[in-house]
Amino acid sequence: MDRQHERVHDVFKFFFGFPDRQIEHSATTAESPILDEPWRELQWGKKQEDLRYVQEYKPAQDDIRYLRVLLYGPVGAGKSSFINSVSNVLRERMSNIALASAMTSDTSFTRKYETHKFIKGRGSSKTFYPVVFNDIMGLEEGDNRGVHENDIKLALRGHVKEGYKFNPVSPLTQHDPGYNPTPSADDKVHVLVCVMSVNASQIKSSVLEKMKNVRERASELGIPQMAMMTHIDEACGETEKDLRNVYKSKHLRKKMRDFSAAVGIPMNCIFPVKNYSHEINLKDDIDTLTLSALRKMIDFGDDFIEKI
Repeated sequence: MDRQHERVHDVFKFFFGFPDRQIEHSATTAESPILDEPWRELQWGKKQEDLRYVQEYKPAQDDIRYLRVLLYGPVGAGKSSFINSVSNVLRERMSNIALASAMTSDTSFTRKYETHKFIKGRGSSKTFYPVVFNDIMGLEEGDNRGVHENDIKLALRGHVKEGYKFNPVSPLTQHDPGYNPTPSADDKVHVLVCVMSVNASQIKSSVLEKMKNVRERASELGIPQMAMMTHIDEACGETEKDLRNVYKSKHLRKKMRDFSAAVGIPMNCIFPVKNYSHEINLKDDIDTLTLSALRKMIDFGDDFIEKI
């Protein structure tokens, strides 16, 4: 025991009467950052089973070709990167269908309303999966910055045309060429997914208010809602070492609980994911988390389609 440790030892012993062994134990042990057992069960190593579930999916109603998922959230949360991760899983190779920025920025990289479809098969038999994603401009702090919440509300009902360029200062109106006055059931959103970085220190109050307003409108329309927490490897060293620690990480569980309390999305509708970033080959554990979230999007969205 060094001299500094001896002084700490003597002070604690004098004031509190701790036995020597107890002091030695408290000075040398630290609480583990991971739980002994995962708090949520996930079937690792069954990627092909999950993939087959998605590959065989067909919308509940014949007149709807695509189950439409709308991603929204703060700038830099990883919306476009998640779309690419889904494409990687479904095509079983690395792909890049949604442009994403590797730079940290306060402004959104995505500027227009775009539908991303996923190719199924090759050559003359090539078709598309019946699940599509819409990527939108990110939410930003303050007025006249980022996507306007009214544009998201219009997108929920299918009123935003493909390729519409977002204007933070002037939201879409029914007189604009980007407005779709007669949306079909295919144009409407069937699942609303909030994407949030687990690394975000705190959600800005103005962004939180916009998210709340969008959620309220989606609830009025009966649209099911989910959330994804991204950048889980960067936020937790144990998860960075082994992605299978995701549901053992105390830090990630706390961040998910805090997010749930802040935005009102139940814990069983929040899914941690790890987007592809520096990898050049597919990783089964990354795909397993992606497919876990994707399966729930399909289940929730299909329940909604059945009611239309």
